[in-house]
Amino acid sequence: MRILILGAGKMGSFFTDILSFQHETAVFDINPQQLRFVYNTYRFTTLEEIKDFEPELVINAVTVKYTIEAFKKILPVLPPNCILSDIASVKNGLKKFYTESGFRYVSSHPMFGPTFASLSNLSNESAIIISESDHLGKVFFKDLYSSLKLNIFEYTFDGHDETVAYSLSIPFVSTFVFAAVMKHQEAPGTTFKKHMAIAKGLLSEDDYLLQEILFNPRTPSQVENIRTELKKLLAIITEKDAEGMKRYLTKIRENIK
Repeated sequence: MRILILGAGKMGSFFTDILSFQHETAVFDINPQQLRFVYNTYRFTTLEEIKDFEPELVINAVTVKYTIEAFKKILPVLPPNCILSDIASVKNGLKKFYTESGFRYVSSHPMFGPTFASLSNLSNESAIIISESDHLGKVFFKDLYSSLKLNIFEYTFDGHDETVAYSLSIPFVSTFVFAAVMKHQEAPGTTFKKHMAIAKGLLSEDDYLLQEILFNPRTPSQVENIRTELKKLLAIITEKDAEGMKRYLTKIRENIK
């Protein structure tokens, strides 16, 4: 299959690496400097090159802020039978775009990123495939993700957004709060250092990505849950309620089993 990958960043390079030995791949990036780090693939910087390549599948791996813009840039040079795909963690506007584009599509979300995941061992990681997607597109990504030993789940666009609001917004907000009250420690403990590593990794992500995940319409209710639990915990601590603390610890240990 001829596969065009948009964006030669971390995830674009990752998909190029895993696909280029079994498929004819090309990477398109408007920044030629980015293309220095991709190998065993065609490297494109012009729309004419894409037109000549005639891709059968496009994998959009650009920064989430520019996902739809990148699609619109290349649509005029794509063959009509090409399947569009994205791996965006934020699907805002994508369902409407796909419907209006006239192209078949498959949307998925690898629930891992190069910041924390070990890309050489993904057996504990997951991927979501959007159920409204084209059948052949879903088959392709199911085969691909299965080969990476990912745990695969199928959700609607709405179901995906709900999952992201829970699984990403809660740790994101918790990490932001940690960073907001953090003070430099001369002799940090192990737990502190682990939280610090998470905070540095998360805050190295693109600002727009963090913003869009937190601006998910379902995020405020999750943040409200955090505030409610903090209020309960603060009351227990303030009152030095030993029995209350015991019950609270028992409850939260059940949550993480």
